[in-house]
Amino acid sequence: MVEAVLIDLFSLPANLQNNIQGLLRNVLETIEKWSSIPAPFVYVMCCQRQGSERNGEQVSFLPALRDFQSLKGRLEVVRALTTAAALYTIKQRLDEKDLSIVKVILPALRKDLMKVYIDHLFTAVYQFEFEDLQVASDCENLQIAEPRGEEQTVPTQDVALIRSEIQMYLESLPSLKGELTILRSSLIPDDIFLHGFSTRTGGISYIPTLSSCNLFSSSKRRDPQVVVKENLRRLANAAGFNPEIFHRVKIDHANAVYIMGKTEPDSYDGIVTNQKGVTIAAPGADCIPVLFADPVGKACGAAHSGWKGTLLGVSMATVNAMVSEYGCNVRDILVVLGPSVGPCCYKLPHESAKEFHRIDPKCVRLFDSASPYIDIRRATRILLESGGILPENIQDDSVTDQNQNITLCTACHPDKFYSHFRDGTNFGTQIGFISIKD
Repeated sequence: MVEAVLIDLFSLPANLQNNIQGLLRNVLETIEKWSSIPAPFVYVMCCQRQGSERNGEQVSFLPALRDFQSLKGRLEVVRALTTAAALYTIKQRLDEKDLSIVKVILPALRKDLMKVYIDHLFTAVYQFEFEDLQVASDCENLQIAEPRGEEQTVPTQDVALIRSEIQMYLESLPSLKGELTILRSSLIPDDIFLHGFSTRTGGISYIPTLSSCNLFSSSKRRDPQVVVKENLRRLANAAGFNPEIFHRVKIDHANAVYIMGKTEPDSYDGIVTNQKGVTIAAPGADCIPVLFADPVGKACGAAHSGWKGTLLGVSMATVNAMVSEYGCNVRDILVVLGPSVGPCCYKLPHESAKEFHRIDPKCVRLFDSASPYIDIRRATRILLESGGILPENIQDDSVTDQNQNITLCTACHPDKFYSHFRDGTNFGTQIGFISIKD
């Protein structure tokens, strides 16, 4: 069932814009006829002429809208200077109401361009269907027309212009939840490495569980890739790295490691490099983003270590890759565990908990319960020390000075971090990143 209707009047000729009261009536009548109860939310998208008074133009719609009682409180006119701005505003309205099934009524010649905008600003969470809007030659009426033939390919230069328009609009948006904040470790020397752990502040993502500096997009979330890209641009600007020379692990919850410069695997949870100026990163939203730095051998690494990856030894696999590929001495490698779910909050089924108990009984609390509490950080430290990493070269939540602790619990700090455990499936993602300075 259609939950929302978008009527696209954005690119109508000026004379049609001036007669917009009459132009809306037929379409709204049609919507009332085929609508179920409750009626869908209706958004009319129009161009805001440069220098016009927004409130004055809004009033001009009232005669056309006031007769549609079934749509009362469910109909909104959205005016903006660009299609990107108007469509993003409508997306916010849809997300506020958790709507995802949308019918778009628009001029046939506008459809292919609109699909490009939608492909960039929305994800697979949303479902769109399209109907053609027939503009009568007398400029008095609009009506829904029969569907036209096959889609046309939008020229490459037009797609590039749309991308540029979207990017410029997103860059103009204010940061949410305060200034962008980066956590850094005093263990990693900042004269050799650039590194940090992002938090959730300072981005533009507005959905509550994703707000505001979400750094991962998927088909199951409402944050599109263009928003994540803008969040990354803002993080890169604050941290001082180039977002165009940035490589994030491709999560598999396993222990494969990508050595940059070699053939890239389809998926991997660790990545290492000795190339200057290349920023590598590992995500986390309860799983541990682990950073590795060898100030002697001038190499670095990043790993995503969830409970599965921890048991599979992804951290030592990353260390071993640095040793075998770059000749690093394991005693020189520094390791920092980033924000992650703590033993205060994290539970696993008893069968999985047994594996951590075998590493060290202290990794499990309430072992005899159906879902014991697990300390994946302690397990990571033990496995690293067993592999030759010096205890003093590992930073985690065991630091004596808690003011220096950056291995904070993601579930316990909703103001600072995202958490799958806390927020459910539509969770945001922060990252740990590192590069060798030029």
